[in-house]
Amino acid sequence: MSYAPFDWIDDEARRRADAGLVRTLRPRPAETELLDLASNDYLGLSMNPEVTAAAADAVRTWGAGATGSRLVTGSTSLHAELEGELAAFCGFEAALVFSSGYAANLAALTALTGHGSLIVSDAGNHASIVDGCRLSRAATAVVPHADPAAVRKTLHAHAGRALAVTDSVFSVDGDAAPLPGLAQACREEGAALLVDDAHGLGVLGEGGRGALAAAGLAGEEGIVATLTLSKSLGSQGGAVLGSARVIRHLVNTARTFIFDTGLAPAAAGGALGALRLLRREPERAARAGAVAVELHDRLTAAGLTAVRPDAAVVSVRAPSAEEAVRWAADCRAAGLAVGCFRPPSVPDGVSRLRLTARADLTREQIETAVGTLVATAPLPVS
Repeated sequence: MSYAPFDWIDDEARRRADAGLVRTLRPRPAETELLDLASNDYLGLSMNPEVTAAAADAVRTWGAGATGSRLVTGSTSLHAELEGELAAFCGFEAALVFSSGYAANLAALTALTGHGSLIVSDAGNHASIVDGCRLSRAATAVVPHADPAAVRKTLHAHAGRALAVTDSVFSVDGDAAPLPGLAQACREEGAALLVDDAHGLGVLGEGGRGALAAAGLAGEEGIVATLTLSKSLGSQGGAVLGSARVIRHLVNTARTFIFDTGLAPAAAGGALGALRLLRREPERAARAGAVAVELHDRLTAAGLTAVRPDAAVVSVRAPSAEEAVRWAADCRAAGLAVGCFRPPSVPDGVSRLRLTARADLTREQIETAVGTLVATAPLPVS
C-alpha cells in the first residue's frame, strides 16, 4: 500500500469547495482601473509620493532588509525614531516596533500573561488576538461582544493576574468598543487592558491619534495598545505602546520580538513618513470618517442594510455567503473592488461586503461606488 500522508488535504479541499469557501490568490497589478474600497489604505498614503520617497530613502540608507533580529543587528536609529514618534503621537510613554501587527498582538498577549493568569477576550476580536490567547498558556474567557458588564463579572470571579483584550474598532462591522466602560471594569478589578487599535489609528481621535486618545485613556497606567503600520500609515509592520517598563519587559520576553527579523527599513521609513505627513495634515483623519458615514447613509437610503460606522469600515449585509461572493464579483466586473466576508471569517455567521472608506476618495468616486453597489445588489432595492 502506497504511503500518501497528505491525501487528507484533497478531502478538505473538496469540503471547502462544496461549502463555497475556497480562497484564491489574485495578484494585483501596479496600476489598475479598479476603484479600491477593499484595501485598508484609509488615508490614501500607500502611494503618496512623500511616503514612498521616505521608504526609498530608507532603503538607500539602511539596505533592503533589517539583516537580523532587533536584539542582534536589526535595530537602527530609524526604528528608534519611529518608536519615539509613534509613542508621542498616540500619547504613550514608549513603543516597540514589530514586523507585523499580528506579531505585535502575539507579543503583548504572551508576554503580559502566562500560566495561572486570565485573559478576557471579546467574542468579535481579530484572529491575531485569538491566536495570542491560545499561545499565552493563560486561561481564556470569551465574553459577549462589547459588554463591559460581562468583562467585569468575569474578572471579578478570578483571583490573580488578569488582562482584558479588545479591538478598538472591530474589523467585520466597523463598530467601536466601549473603551471607557472596559477601562473602568479593569480598574475596579485590578486588571490590565490591551486594546488593538489597528483600525483606530489615523481615523479616530484628534488628528488621528487613535481610539484610546479619543477616549482620554492614552498613556493611562494599566493600558497597553497594539497597532499596525499597514492601514492608515500605508506601510507594513506593527507596534506595542505602553509604559517604559512594559516595553522593557517585551524586549526581554516577547518571542515574536526576540526571534523575528526586524522590520524592514523601507517599511519603517514609509511609516515614519506617513506619520509625519498625518501630523501636518490632521484633516485626513476626519475626512476618512466622513466618507464612511456618507457611504453608509447613501447605501441605507437606497434600501441596503449597513452598519453605521464608528471609524472607516462600512459593513453591508448580504443574504447568503453565495450572494455575497456573487455581489463582490459583480462589483469587480463593474470596476469596484470591495471586501467579501463570509463564514467562518465572520463570528455571527452573517455574510457581508466590507467597504473601507478612504480620505482621498473624490466626489465622483463616491458616486460611482454607491451606484455600483446598488445596481449589483442581490435583492431588489426599495
